[in-house]
Amino acid sequence: MRGLTFICFAIAGSLVLQACQKPAQQEQAKTLAPVAAPSETKQPEQAPPPEQVKPSAPAAQSQSEQLMPIDIKLPKPMFVGTPTNIAVENLEQPLGHPRPPFLAPAGTKNVALKKPVTSSDEQPIIGELSLVTDGDKEGGEGSFVELGPGVQYVTIDLKARYTIYAIVVWHYHKQPVVYHDVIVQASDDRAFGSSVQTLFNNDINNSSRKGAGKDMSYVETAEGKLIDAKGVQARYVRLYSRGNTSNDLNHYIEVEVYGKALQ
Repeated sequence: MRGLTFICFAIAGSLVLQACQKPAQQEQAKTLAPVAAPSETKQPEQAPPPEQVKPSAPAAQSQSEQLMPIDIKLPKPMFVGTPTNIAVENLEQPLGHPRPPFLAPAGTKNVALKKPVTSSDEQPIIGELSLVTDGDKEGGEGSFVELGPGVQYVTIDLKARYTIYAIVVWHYHKQPVVYHDVIVQASDDRAFGSSVQTLFNNDINNSSRKGAGKDMSYVETAEGKLIDAKGVQARYVRLYSRGNTSNDLNHYIEVEVYGKALQ
């Protein structure tokens, strides 16, 4: 009987000890349990999908339009070789090879062809102003207009606004000459009193009073002078000159304006 009583007390004591140890173990388990890092519990913000990021207008245009060489038909050369006796400051050296192709968006064309021309000299010495955009670049007799001495200009009305990528001008390539103060501008204002954008200016000393330019003078050839218009948008194109190394007169055989109509 005494032994049974001892066994009962032993069992009861064991149960009490387990009951006391269990809350302590649970509390210890809570203390030792790993705590999740904030980065494991919070989802990072997602960047917007690339297709939702809209490119700027120039980038979108360059991505959507294919560039192609513009088709410039050159006249026959009228002299051979490069002159060495022309004393002009800031004169560019000849390339010594044909001009590389000029790239522009597909569909670019000469938008100046047959367009009306006005001038600072309303009564040219030789020829008619319409010769400037008639498509004849050969440079022979009857192919050019001759304006008076001093600063003169011709203005081409494209009859609508265009994105202009290049302008090519042939002053007179029957003999090697350099025209002074060649300035090319574009504007939406017929009088060029506002919104004027200068695309080329080799008047380095501002003798024509249109602002000093930094472009180089050049010798006239059958290739004409190609001017990068950099996609300017305008309706009117104006070209200035102030005589040449042969005489004080101003000449234009042809001016081509390569562009595309605004949508």
